Amino acid sequence: MTRRPAWQRRGDRFRHPAQMIAVGFAGAIMVGTGLLSLPAATRSGNRTELVDALFTATSAVCVTGLVTVDTGSYWSTFGQVVILLLIQIGGLGIMTLATLFTVLLSRRLGLRARFLAQAETKSLNLGDVRGVVRRIVVFSLVSEAVVATLLTIRFATAYQRPFGTALYEGVFHAISAFNNAGFSTYADSLMGYVTDPWITLTITAAVILGGLGFPVVFELVRTWRRPAYWSVTTRITVALTVALLAIGTVVFTLAEYANPGTFGPLNGPQKLLAGFFASAMTRTAGFNSVDIGAMRPESLLASDVLMFIGGGSAGTAGGIKVTTFGLLAFVLWSEMRGETQVNVGHRRIPASNQRQALAIVLLSAGTVAVATFILLAITPYRLDAVLFEVVSAFGTVGLSTGITADLPPQADVLLVLLMFAGRIGPLTLASALALRDRNRRFELPEERTIVG
Repeated sequence: MTRRPAWQRRGDRFRHPAQMIAVGFAGAIMVGTGLLSLPAATRSGNRTELVDALFTATSAVCVTGLVTVDTGSYWSTFGQVVILLLIQIGGLGIMTLATLFTVLLSRRLGLRARFLAQAETKSLNLGDVRGVVRRIVVFSLVSEAVVATLLTIRFATAYQRPFGTALYEGVFHAISAFNNAGFSTYADSLMGYVTDPWITLTITAAVILGGLGFPVVFELVRTWRRPAYWSVTTRITVALTVALLAIGTVVFTLAEYANPGTFGPLNGPQKLLAGFFASAMTRTAGFNSVDIGAMRPESLLASDVLMFIGGGSAGTAGGIKVTTFGLLAFVLWSEMRGETQVNVGHRRIPASNQRQALAIVLLSAGTVAVATFILLAITPYRLDAVLFEVVSAFGTVGLSTGITADLPPQADVLLVLLMFAGRIGPLTLASALALRDRNRRFELPEERTIVG
């Protein structure tokens, strides 16, 4: 038998879609790091430290929003445009863009390319990947254009910005919001617009739209008048999104109502607006309209929970995803009722789906716990601030109590790894690290263990 060359054998290790997605995102981060390291990327004309460039590139590609340097004052226009491009690439997905370019250039799509795009877009129909990718790109660009237009009008008319400045800020925040990135050209994020519903609600709508997940949005467009025809994924995503937004609004409004550092100076309707905005942003968006560092501990804990859950699958949001959380809730409900099957509506959820959800939650919780322990050991900050930072990074949220810029380099590297793992998904990362699938060809005798 002829032995194949070493480069071909190494290439076999990257045939799994999960591996290609991980490599694609890592490649984009490396390119972004190189571009942000150029003197032209900074306003001062000096080279950026490698850790800061890597951190910013990772945060942009992983649509997180955590920063070690202020985006508006530190980076030049070139640097900010690079960040925007990285956000767009990360939001749409490396494999989605690669598929689009393949379609445009060759008008043909091979089977392997379709598998890669299917893994990134979560398309259930392999033959429809080309159409799915096209709709994703068009939907994203149109949504960003509409949001940018609304923001530009507001910046120009209500805040007397020159049209060029208003347009730039509108486009920047539209792309950042729709992709759930949380990057802002303002040093205090959107704190200057806490009482402006035009700005905050437009940003919130973009965040929710991008975070629902493309399959859910497309299904809602087709069948929004017929909820009975919704898939299980759409039902869980919509129901939990509405529920978590409402719960978060109530919790933040009540907890921060009299806090002089956050909602205290606002009137009743403004407090409710700020509470709704905070609830929506913890779903992995990363903008803030009040000082996160001044929030009460109960608000930080509620934020941790919402950030960990995240948004919808196959969208720009992070976290374990509402579908994962909802599925485990149905598993728990079925177990409490003594049912042997997990049913959602008129559909039965397969056991493999349940195991996948459980694996994602356990891997995510373990990752957060280990990272929190390490960060506590190498920094002087208290548990609530460190846990908030870790969950924000892993959930690709971007909110911070204000400690990010003061963290040591080794902590920055840890957050980079968390953002990367959180963007491509714990289960995808674990699959990417496996060199081959292992299928057991026999079954062992069954034995029940004591549980509880």
